[in-house]
Amino acid sequence: MQTPGKFIVIEGLEGAGKSSAVTILSDTIQSAGHTVVNTREPGGTAMAEAIRDVVKHDWKDEKVTVEAELLLMYAARAQLVQNVILPNLQQGNWVLGDRHDMSSQAYQGGGRQIEQSMIESLRNITLKNFRADFTLYLDVEPKEGLKRAKGRGELDRIELEDLGFFERTRERYLLLAQQDPNCVVIDTMQSMQGVHDDVASAIKQFLEC
Repeated sequence: MQTPGKFIVIEGLEGAGKSSAVTILSDTIQSAGHTVVNTREPGGTAMAEAIRDVVKHDWKDEKVTVEAELLLMYAARAQLVQNVILPNLQQGNWVLGDRHDMSSQAYQGGGRQIEQSMIESLRNITLKNFRADFTLYLDVEPKEGLKRAKGRGELDRIELEDLGFFERTRERYLLLAQQDPNCVVIDTMQSMQGVHDDVASAIKQFLEC
């Protein structure tokens, strides 16, 4: 889907440093003369933010099924794409997304082990041919990422999953990144300065294309 604006997505496990990378990306894109609109998933609209709260909430005695979680993720994404992302892209703005469809492919597909055919079916219904123009995947070893996330404060329902869940999620992320010619992998196990330099370099190269 061709639009005047560009949709840039940043992906990664908990503790990968997405917030810092978003700031670098936003500043660099704005310096190039583009208007930047920031979004996050799940979330980004009033309804999608309400869905975010439902997804992340610990329902105590009620088990959240993997199917319900997946459906909620795509419901929130559909609201965000149709109400925020596409309108801004059509106006020529650049949209910077903290997570997008690759997250569902990795977390629900890899971590939850939901069949790819089910995810693809939902994707085709809600997003059709809409895809990110450029994706940065911040790669971190799950154990280190969770350690960093715990240092930020209380973890949500998904962040409390066991290490195996995040190892499967990371494995799927790496496979998806390898298959996507518009995705760049950033090693976040290096120094913070090294990560920031690599993020800035990746977006600058994209801007020059």
